[in-house]
Amino acid sequence: MKYYLIAGERSGDQHGANLIRALMREDPDADFRCLGGDAMQEAGAAVAMHYRKIAIMGFAELLFSVFRIIGALRFCRRDIKKYRPNVLILIDFAGFNLRLARSAKKMGIRVYYYITPKVWAWNSSRVRLLERYTDHLFVILPFEEAFFAKFDIAAHFVGNPVQDAVAAFEPKGDLYELHGFRPDKPIVALLPGSRAQEIARLLPDMAQLAKRFPDFQFGLSVVRNVDYELYRLAQEVPNVIPVPEDPYNLLLHSDAAIVASGTATLETALFEVPQVVVYKASWLSYQVARRLIRVKYISLVNLIAEEAVVVEMIQQDLNTDALAEELFRIMQDPHYRNKILRGYKKVRQILGTEGASRKAAKLMHYYLTEDRQGGLRAVRQL
Repeated sequence: MKYYLIAGERSGDQHGANLIRALMREDPDADFRCLGGDAMQEAGAAVAMHYRKIAIMGFAELLFSVFRIIGALRFCRRDIKKYRPNVLILIDFAGFNLRLARSAKKMGIRVYYYITPKVWAWNSSRVRLLERYTDHLFVILPFEEAFFAKFDIAAHFVGNPVQDAVAAFEPKGDLYELHGFRPDKPIVALLPGSRAQEIARLLPDMAQLAKRFPDFQFGLSVVRNVDYELYRLAQEVPNVIPVPEDPYNLLLHSDAAIVASGTATLETALFEVPQVVVYKASWLSYQVARRLIRVKYISLVNLIAEEAVVVEMIQQDLNTDALAEELFRIMQDPHYRNKILRGYKKVRQILGTEGASRKAAKLMHYYLTEDRQGGLRAVRQL
């Protein structure tokens, strides 16, 4: 079988890599091509285009990058047509991927969506696009199955791949030896995201926070797909220690964390590190988003738990004073810490068991190789 995967940012690249490995176990003769990144390449896929060419954040930024996105879409359409995969597997990245889904269906190529767009949060009109241009949906949040059922669309809940990644993690070395942390001082993880725009907006407050707590060590998670100069502001603070490409090892040793809204909030929860979730966009992007988004929370932790397990600081509410107050409370109030940890336990219980990549791969391979009759019975058995 030939598989073509599309992942437009870092976390999608990681989940795509795990899915590729699981598909290889189901289909040893599989061939993979993708728009993805280093993780998918290491897993065995040929990377036709790297995701960093199209990784953007926010509505305003999209306007300035529209020609680059159009060019990438044209390239992918041509590449998919030439490669002729048995299936196109889309991973999140809704605006881009839904356009490719439409093109693939016109070519007669099956389309599977793994980690579906957050249509339950905003833009529910995309539900009908998913119905029209995809063959199967594989969802990773437990409430998504019921959401799609309201539209008479079958979606398969396979579990959350973040659980698999965290469970499989093994440190490549000792954090203290690798990066120079002292074992006698608390560590606070700073995770400002993986895209240039969010790092540029969040890092100034994180740097100022570190100055307020000179007796703490602040581990700054650094990614290689952005300009290293973006981190210079924080690295000039003496108690900020850069940790390149090793966020799980950092979280494993951290006492608290300041985390950009996104997949990292759930990863931090699964490592049982009390956190503050932060988010800041351009003025235009924020104004558009606040008028469209219909959910109460922005972090995966709070969305899954359906309650405020962790504090979210959004836009103008994000400032150094507020961050310092919340960090002090997390570090000094054991009852407050335990309350957050109890919330994390609830999240784990809701997510259920691990094995999302394996379950998704089994279902995908089944639908590619067997008649659809009896599919629901097979789903229940997996």
